Amino acid sequence: MALNAAAKICVPTVSNTMETVSRPETECKLQFRYHVVNPCKEALSSRRLVIARTSASLFTVLTFNCGLTPLPVWAEPDDQNQDDQAVVGAIKSLFDPNEKTKSGKVLPKAYLKSAREVVKTLRESLKEDPKDIVKFRRTADSAKESIRDYLSNWKGQDKVAREESYVQLEKAIRSLASFYSKAGPSAPLPEEIKNEILNDLTTAEEFL
Repeated sequence: MALNAAAKICVPTVSNTMETVSRPETECKLQFRYHVVNPCKEALSSRRLVIARTSASLFTVLTFNCGLTPLPVWAEPDDQNQDDQAVVGAIKSLFDPNEKTKSGKVLPKAYLKSAREVVKTLRESLKEDPKDIVKFRRTADSAKESIRDYLSNWKGQDKVAREESYVQLEKAIRSLASFYSKAGPSAPLPEEIKNEILNDLTTAEEFL
């Protein structure tokens, strides 16, 4: 009975000729089985394709809209406390009138700023080529201004008078003033005196 059903289904779909009717029953049976099973495979493949596409779309939506991207790392309480302490320390340092030097001593910020400016400008003036009159005069004027400001504010001050930086700067300024008072304001500074003053400036800088 199954073979008769196969024959009835297979023959009309191929041809009405006697050659098609006379095909073996096994061939028609195979064709019958093929046509019965194949739609199931196609349906299964379609379902898999739909599931795959749906999963991909869902993953895309979740990734961009539902927070599958890496979440921000919140600071631990200890880290937050350390940050707060650092901020408080920076604020206190900003309003603190004193500052710790390279040698570890705590001195007035105003003094350190003034002394560092003397070291900077006087060193530049001594290293400038006297033949370049414009640059030499400009650096010399800057050095005079910084020295004048330094002496007017800190000369003989008990807070700093015994500091090594103060002693070395006073020594350098005295050497320079002593030479020009004897040789005249336009006399060229000898290399020996220039090197001594530069050494004094370097020593003073180490304590600022």
